[in-house]
Amino acid sequence: MGEIGKPGRLLDRDHEWRLLNGFLADPASELRLAVVSGRRRNGKSFLLEALTEAVGGLYLTAVQEEGRVPALRRFTEAIAAHAGVRPGAMRLDDWSDVLTAALEVVNRAAGASLIVIDELPYLLQHSPEIPGFLQLLYDQSQSGRAPGGRIVLCGSAMSVMSELLSGTKPLRGRAVLDLRLPAFDYRTARTHWGVGDPGMALEIDAVLGGAPGYRPLAAGPAPQSEAEFGPWVERTLLDPGRALYSRVEAEFLLREDPRITHRTLYYDVLSAVARGASTPAKVGSMLERSRSAMVAPLEVLESTGYIRKEQDLLKARHPVISVADPVIRFNQLITLPMVDLVERRRGGQVWQSSRPTYHSKILGPHFEETARDWARSFAIDETGLSLGAVGTAEIADPAARTKHEIDVLAMAPGERPQSPRAAIALIGEAKATIQPRGLKDLERLEHIRTLLAAQGHRPDDAALALFSLHGFRQDVIDAAARRRDILLVDVGALYGDRPVRGLR
Repeated sequence: MGEIGKPGRLLDRDHEWRLLNGFLADPASELRLAVVSGRRRNGKSFLLEALTEAVGGLYLTAVQEEGRVPALRRFTEAIAAHAGVRPGAMRLDDWSDVLTAALEVVNRAAGASLIVIDELPYLLQHSPEIPGFLQLLYDQSQSGRAPGGRIVLCGSAMSVMSELLSGTKPLRGRAVLDLRLPAFDYRTARTHWGVGDPGMALEIDAVLGGAPGYRPLAAGPAPQSEAEFGPWVERTLLDPGRALYSRVEAEFLLREDPRITHRTLYYDVLSAVARGASTPAKVGSMLERSRSAMVAPLEVLESTGYIRKEQDLLKARHPVISVADPVIRFNQLITLPMVDLVERRRGGQVWQSSRPTYHSKILGPHFEETARDWARSFAIDETGLSLGAVGTAEIADPAARTKHEIDVLAMAPGERPQSPRAAIALIGEAKATIQPRGLKDLERLEHIRTLLAAQGHRPDDAALALFSLHGFRQDVIDAAARRRDILLVDVGALYGDRPVRGLR
């Protein structure tokens, strides 16, 4: 099979489309399996439906809370329809027969021998034997005793999908593709929402992230200015009558993982992390529980992608924990603390009183993470810098008896994190506060560079980067014009609208 052109309705997803193309183009006649997973609303079904339609394959999807018998009947009817036989002419009573018949049908049909089984975790709730039958078919196919073809298994419950290929599970070692579909990056999300102003694109990204499935659910057109942003938030995330009401959406996301049975505990853990508890011990202290009691819930939330653990790049210490999902962060910090007012349709009042929290706990941290994303994904092409691992770090200042947090740290290519004499390529500070950044901010970075050298690292060639949501003072702009070690990145440069200042 030749390469299948990506449909025009698919934004981005070039890498994923190429991987799926290669999966289908494999000349082997035996059965091949692929797993596609990712957070709900990231566009997995949209992508796989487009692929199935493009090649004429068979797309089957499970339904939540549907029992085993209705699911068997509905899958059987879909297989019959794909085979071109009349409804009711085919009777299949177990999943072994369904899977075998599906493979036989797609191998005889005119299109590609592709089967997509979407929302697999719903099926596994009542039919846990399905992976075992797939293993049997796969093994038999390798010796010519069962049909070949291509099967894609898809689902949003990350723990269920990751366990398909783990340990002693039946499908371990049998999938040639394990594709996790991420949300759009911040630049693609801006295009998806159709927002002209980069600052406004950042604010939308701060509260909703890059999940493409949110745009059809949002109320009205996307905001294009600061004056439109507040009312838009009120009628989307803070309106209980809307599909994107953050409390309902957060509950919906947490229900995806079958391990999250006591949602009150997980809500409390997420709220503690959102308020700044960055280690299991701090989370436990805030919730008046032991550190050990927090380890398992935090591991579950990390595996689902709702929190992230970021290791210090310079020294081995406990990772810093933060909320990774913007909708959940918004819900824990703004909606839940004032849920009584929100439920009484007072979203405007809630938003106005929550603006300080939004700027300090949501927009500020999101701007820092976006600066790190820029360094990982775009800095090499847009500055000519050679960067390796990108992250954060904390460095002691013995003379001042304090510590300095480094918002954006990039190591030189090939350097291993936590190595004692690391070569540093970039030291950066990212601030979303309303004041433009100036020479004092640059002096702080110079001081940090001196501290790094004193502690044995090699930062002599490191670029000093200031990231600012509200621009720069003329003094630091003049310094960047004179020197070759300064990088000034405003929100327009973050989004690629204009060049980065400095490093000429």
